[in-house]
Formats: sequence, structure tokens, C-alpha cells
Amino acid sequence: MERFFRLAATAILVFSLAPLVSHGSASSPERRMTAVPRLMLWAWERPEDMRFLDPERAGVAFLTGTARLTRGGLDFRPRLQPLRVSSRMKLVAVIRIETTPDALLDASQAGKIAAEIVRAGALPQVVAVQIDFDATQSERPFYRELLRELRKQLPAPTPISITALASWCMGDDWMTGLPIDEAVPMLFRMGVGQSEVSSWIGSGRDFRQAECRDSLGISTDEPWKVLPSGRRVYAFSPSPWTERSLASLHWEMHSWQ
Repeated sequence: MERFFRLAATAILVFSLAPLVSHGSASSPERRMTAVPRLMLWAWERPEDMRFLDPERAGVAFLTGTARLTRGGLDFRPRLQPLRVSSRMKLVAVIRIETTPDALLDASQAGKIAAEIVRAGALPQVVAVQIDFDATQSERPFYRELLRELRKQLPAPTPISITALASWCMGDDWMTGLPIDEAVPMLFRMGVGQSEVSSWIGSGRDFRQAECRDSLGISTDEPWKVLPSGRRVYAFSPSPWTERSLASLHWEMHSWQ
């Protein structure tokens, strides 16, 4: 049986008779992430039919919505494109955060975004939430406050994952003490920092920040010859996922061993 997701502004349509996935009873950071598969495919804002994916071998991290912070408040745009997955597929709900230069970034906005993320975490089959926010240095205090508020509002067993710029993981200690279960180093679309990160990893060095040592974020169109093994892998594809693109990903991951 498949499950079909289409998130609209005021409703979530789910066509399935399958039961919801339980959050379980684990609440420690070490145990919370065991619910998240070791291979996660990102499904961004486009139609995706991922019923070919074996739920025993991978999961799907899907963009649930985008929160845009402005001086006037919070504008939340939910996912509008359909996502088709197996009724047994484990999902991670991803919230993208964007800001305008005049955004207030106050406690009220932090609370509102946290509430949206909590709602995303309660969607069928969702076992974790993930925040995608390229916070600037001046936005970090707000981000820290948001994560603290989110941890208070979320059920204790629900893991919090964040995406992380590679530079955050190579010597910037601002993530220390954040109430998160993992930080995913984004090893693609890195721009001017690409050569430095490639040299760092190519020399066999690991990320300095402990939060970044359990997972990796890659793209199918930017292959790596060498990456640390034993990590949870989040993979992005610039085109809709297919059995062929999944097979190519498996081949690339095998080459890291």
C-alpha cells in the first residue's frame, strides 16, 4: 500500500489506511536517532514518486514547508507538490527557514516556527524533524533560542536534526551545547569553500565538531571519491529520484569503503 502526501495551505491529504508510525519510548540523544534509517533521500519541492524505495534500506527526508521570517512576522508556505511513498516508509519532516534583512528574529517568531515544526513532526510516518537554516553569525542567537524552544515543545522521543554548513563543522564551535541529535555537514553547493573542505577530507581528517561526525549530506551530481564511512547519509538529487539514480548513489557510497 502506498501513502500519498500533498500539503496545502490549510489541509494535509493522506490516502492510506495504514496506521501511523509510533514515536517509540526512547528519549536519550543516543537512542533517538536509531529510528532514522542510515540512508535518507531528500525530496525537495517537486513531485516525487518514491514507491520503488525499499523501506528496509532507506528513508525519505521531505521538505514539509518553508518558513520566511520578515519584519512583519512569519510567512509559512507548506509543501504543494505530491510525494508518493510506501506506507511503511520512515520519514523526516524538513522545514526550511529563510529570513529578510529586516526580520525581527524575536522570541515570538521562534515560538511560532517551533509550533510549525512540531506540527510537521506529528505527520504520518514521521520519525524525526530536520531544520535547514543557513544562519548567519548575527542570526545564531535566534537559532539557538528556536532550537531550545523546539526541544521543549517536541515529544521527548522525537530527534532534532539540522543541516550544517561545512565551515560550522571544521572549527566553528557555535553549535556546542545545542539541543540537537545531529548536524548534517552539507558537502555540496559549497561555493568558495569547496577546495578547503575537499582538501580537509581528502587528507583523512574528520570534522572537529562532534555534532557533525554522525552524518553527511551529499548530492548525486557532485560525487566524492573519499568520504568517512559509517555515517548516516542524506542524499540530494537535482532531478526526481528513480531506481537508476538510487543505484548510482549506492555505487558511489560503496566506493568510499
